[in-house]
Amino acid sequence: FNLLLPIITLLRRGDLSCSSVVLNPMLKKRDDFEDMLEERRNSSDLRYALRCYTPVLYKGLAPCKASMLKSMVLQSDQLHHVIGQVSRETGRAADDVQEEASAILEEMAHCLQLSTVRFFAFTLSKVFKTLFRSICVNEEGIQRLQQAIQEHPVVLLPSHRSYMDFLLMSYILYTYDIALPVIAAGMDFMGMKFVGEMLRMSGAFFIRRSFGGDKLYWSVFSEYVKTMLKNGFAPVEFFLEGTRSRTSKSLTPKLGLLNIVMDPYLKGEVYDINVVPVSISYERILEEALYAREMLGVPKPKESTSGLFKARKVLSEDYGSIHVYFGQPVSVRSLAQGRVNRCQFNLVPRHIPRRPSEEIQSFVNDSAYRLVRAQEENMVLKPWVLLASLLLQNHHQDQTAGQKRGMVLEELTAQAVWLRDMFREYGAFLHWPGMNTVLSGQVKPGEPHSTVTPEEELLSQAVIVLSCASYRNQGLHVFLRPALLASAINAASSNLKQEVFNSFSFLRNMFSNEFILCPGATVQDFEEACYLLVKTGALQVTQQELLVTERGQRTVAFLTSMLDPFLQGYQVRETLYKMFSPCLVRLCFPGRLRYTEVLSSDLQKNSLAALLRLGAVQKIKA
Repeated sequence: FNLLLPIITLLRRGDLSCSSVVLNPMLKKRDDFEDMLEERRNSSDLRYALRCYTPVLYKGLAPCKASMLKSMVLQSDQLHHVIGQVSRETGRAADDVQEEASAILEEMAHCLQLSTVRFFAFTLSKVFKTLFRSICVNEEGIQRLQQAIQEHPVVLLPSHRSYMDFLLMSYILYTYDIALPVIAAGMDFMGMKFVGEMLRMSGAFFIRRSFGGDKLYWSVFSEYVKTMLKNGFAPVEFFLEGTRSRTSKSLTPKLGLLNIVMDPYLKGEVYDINVVPVSISYERILEEALYAREMLGVPKPKESTSGLFKARKVLSEDYGSIHVYFGQPVSVRSLAQGRVNRCQFNLVPRHIPRRPSEEIQSFVNDSAYRLVRAQEENMVLKPWVLLASLLLQNHHQDQTAGQKRGMVLEELTAQAVWLRDMFREYGAFLHWPGMNTVLSGQVKPGEPHSTVTPEEELLSQAVIVLSCASYRNQGLHVFLRPALLASAINAASSNLKQEVFNSFSFLRNMFSNEFILCPGATVQDFEEACYLLVKTGALQVTQQELLVTERGQRTVAFLTSMLDPFLQGYQVRETLYKMFSPCLVRLCFPGRLRYTEVLSSDLQKNSLAALLRLGAVQKIKA
């Protein structure tokens, strides 16, 4: 990350208090942050881990033992119905199928042990104080969560950028004396010796990545989650995106678990469910270099205990600060108001599983996008994000010109301040330290060693560029709609509003696999983009036309260049040639490719999905 380190080192000499968060005064006020590590640095970690832990549960319930929870699942009407169905379809004895269900549950279920939780609390305190300068939490959000847990069953939906996320969530809840969540985890972790069982004893339950057509597994899994939720034994936590985002962009939400947790409300088994989106913002992600290599085709290392110990060298690095923002609890009852007719569930016995209707699927899908948008809106952006955006644009210009000029630091500083003000005007959540140091000199990518082959040089450069791109991507959601409009204005054949809207609609549709764009909200997004550009003086809107102002030329050029790497990645000829050519590296030599980001496997996958959806290419089984 040698493009940014000299500047960030200087930026960090400013005031780095957690309260220095810049807000747009025109928008709703967001909560203040408190550094929870400050107390940990000034008191005993052992005393902290062994302190009295008495969280309040839903309706004052007592904690449920693992054996009791399993018994409730195995005795449920839904599971008995599916066991009978599987027995009839396969010809197996019902007792055999029952035993299989019991084995699935045994493999899956969590088994919370307070002694293990205390061990993790002690260990993570030591690790977090070494890795991070601060972990900042909005305490008002914590208070809202405490209240929500007492009133209704709660589902926690954190953003997912790092393996650290679920450990961090449990650590925060333990610190604030809140009931620890049961966490959906992949089977990969269960294979880690000792660590897998310790995770199980701290609240993790393990599920397969895919179930195929296994009715019994799905029934055990769904009944397990719903039993915990309906009875309010603990908050349920899962990642709506399904997996870690390697690019720092939000991923298209996965709907399976969200369908399950909304089912008890839709069937009238609970009065309401509170869903709490949580935004976790890292100044520096532990896996940054690993992600870049994965996107260039280097296989992901298998999760293992030995790999965990080998990774201890990260303890010598500085990973800056983390901001964790607990959003407003979202009532499923309010979301469903006027959207879902729950009478349909009265027509069939509730214990008989049924495929969700189109109405339910549409409701769950729209809710998922809304919740991911809520995560994005409360992401805290650090200076890295702005600097990476500016340096990447300059790097692209240098590549086009065939030069390596870099940037004078005074120019970079001035541009960063301009971009910071633009982020503010667009309503971004900024953490901006003071800049008390005069910056001077020049920043550019380091020169490769003379003995490095062209392929090695390309790989090394690509890792740096993709690492920078992951930081730029953290702020893309702020500019996405205005950037689509800026690109549409450039692409449209005239300034007529309808022409520009048609281009905007096409680009938005094309990028719906790439970014979080709510289905059916094209007009709303277009109007939002127009409003933001008009508000900042970049655009004039008449009854028939959209006109870029002289002041807005710089803004529109910047916004257009934010999407340029994605646009090139979506060009059919380039995308298909890259995906199917055996000599991928040769394509990327100077003169062939302007944006190194096009090498990202994530961009290739999304572009192919979009081209298939748009009918531009066909997939043929051979």
